[in-house]
Amino acid sequence: MTAESVLIDALDGVMLEAELQVPEPRWAAVAIAHPHPQYGGDMHNNVVDALYHALPAAGIAALRFNFRGVGGSQGVHDGGVAERLDLAAAIDLAAQFTGEGPLVAVGYSFGALVALGVTDVRLSGWCAVAPPLAMASTPPIAATDHRPKRLLCAEHDQFTPASAAADLVGDWSSTTIVTIPQADHFIRGQTGFVVDECIAFLRELS
Repeated sequence: MTAESVLIDALDGVMLEAELQVPEPRWAAVAIAHPHPQYGGDMHNNVVDALYHALPAAGIAALRFNFRGVGGSQGVHDGGVAERLDLAAAIDLAAQFTGEGPLVAVGYSFGALVALGVTDVRLSGWCAVAPPLAMASTPPIAATDHRPKRLLCAEHDQFTPASAAADLVGDWSSTTIVTIPQADHFIRGQTGFVVDECIAFLRELS
């Protein structure tokens, strides 16, 4: 397996630091977006870290990156707007390593909202972990997209628990909710569950 540090170039010229693992053979690829940088989120967050290390072992190429203004990435935080350009650039790179299988945008918390706000014709679907849907003023663009969306919502999430998420996405297209049991928004002790559900979703798409 190759693992390397890479730079990715957003459409507006901002350079982002990223890390990429490409297993051989591989059957899918993901681009992983991290939680809110103003609350300590970066690509080494516990949930992102668990996904980044476990997915390649299952034959899935994994790319994680720091949003603009975080770590070694250029630029400044833009409240989730320009961050969509960051994820779009990550998706563009990850698309080179699908192995003819599915390509999925994966995001946790703030990163989940950013992911759901990005579309690309090459995407097979979205996997949103603990998306704080109640904090979004309007439904994300992916809500009306026909491609599958899997929302992994923590049972005791402080921002949008699984019970509330069901009402918020009732009119979304092709959307399923999986409850992360006995977990709050920070998913402590349940990152393995998240990994397993993400792999299962990718297998459904393959």
